[in-house]
Amino acid sequence: MKTPDSRFYCPLISVGTIILDENESSHAVRVCRAANGDTLQLCDGLGHYADATITKADSKACEVRVDTVEDAPFKRPRLNLGIACLKDDALEEVVFHAAQTETDSIIFLRTDYSQEPKNSDLKKTVRRAELKSLVSLKQSKKPWMTRIEGPIEFDKWLKDYQGDLILCDIDGERKLDLEDGSENTADGTPVKPVTLLVGPEGGFSPREIEAIKAFKNGKVHLLNLGNTRLRARTAAIIALGKVL
Repeated sequence: MKTPDSRFYCPLISVGTIILDENESSHAVRVCRAANGDTLQLCDGLGHYADATITKADSKACEVRVDTVEDAPFKRPRLNLGIACLKDDALEEVVFHAAQTETDSIIFLRTDYSQEPKNSDLKKTVRRAELKSLVSLKQSKKPWMTRIEGPIEFDKWLKDYQGDLILCDIDGERKLDLEDGSENTADGTPVKPVTLLVGPEGGFSPREIEAIKAFKNGKVHLLNLGNTRLRARTAAIIALGKVL
């Protein structure tokens, strides 16, 4: 028996016989050359794992048997990334890297200076970002898949949000001392989320910065990313690295 050094996505893991979808089946049988009797590591992106034994190595509908489902040893992360909509493929690039980290969700925000087409709902961008997040889930072998949310108007999001904020700001601290926030509700949802905010090229507008700093539904932390000017996509990853 061998185990391919890869995780395979299965949204509904349960004890018994499971048939993987065509994408995962093809990757297991054609790419990894898995055969009957081999073991695959399954994950559902919701904190569950399973070792599954192949009973039918079909590249279109691989059949596996699951004897035990395991829970992740730690709870869902509380950190989120709120990033302004960017042009070209910048959002996909951010998602590809950020979704490999313990980031719960990435929210695409329509801000005063964001550069996306204003008449678009960004469905294609969101779908590609979701696929990037799925790839990152399997590559990083983490238990929780990073959710993609938005696009949403920044003012509406800020009005409805309950939790702490981290704003990348030149006057901020080089290192933050965040509260643990490890207490969770019964269903595993973090009691108090933390959202890291990264603006578009040129940053948030003065009006938006004022609204963030005046936020009352949680604490507001200011994070300094250094003395150089960074592209938005770079700032997002550097900021995550400093917070995680």
